Amino acid sequence: MLRETASQTAGPYVHIGLALAAAGNPTRDEEIWNEMAKPGAEGELIEVVGTVIDGNGDLVRDAFLEAWQADANGVYQPEFDLKKPFNSFGRTATTFDYGSEWSLKTIKPGPVAHPNGQLMAPHINLAIFARGINIQLQTRLYFEDEAEANAACPVLSRIESPTRRQTLIAKREEADGKVRYRLDIRLQGEGETVFFDF
Repeated sequence: MLRETASQTAGPYVHIGLALAAAGNPTRDEEIWNEMAKPGAEGELIEVVGTVIDGNGDLVRDAFLEAWQADANGVYQPEFDLKKPFNSFGRTATTFDYGSEWSLKTIKPGPVAHPNGQLMAPHINLAIFARGINIQLQTRLYFEDEAEANAACPVLSRIESPTRRQTLIAKREEADGKVRYRLDIRLQGEGETVFFDF
């Protein structure tokens, strides 16, 4: 029987190659990281924060997340360029510091058209990588203050349980006079986050 090798498991190796600062390594000049939007980006500048929690209720301190979202007009920007004020793609990680939170500096996305023609509520797509997860988990972050759009969203409304839907809703906070949204991702157990099979 063949044993699993390092190339078949996501963490902690993923930090060494893709989350250099989180791993304590020097960063590259052009790093894809958690600042998806800079001053000058069209739309409302926000911060999104959260934790990743395992089935025992413990913090996962070396998870890695990739984010993909539309701009303020509901359009995905396929070309990544650090010189642009906004990019649709970003990366972040939990660490052993700062309460083990991940964070993204971005803009609030606009609604995106679903293939069926309906508008999906503003959301951020998240892929979660961590030790023991050999295929990344796919989920979404929706916004608490978009209740009307959330109720009409053709994807969010496919989740039958209102309680389960709440696991995707980021709570609005204010920190240092800035808008922030919090979403804690639970990998297993009570309050487990809804994951999608895209």
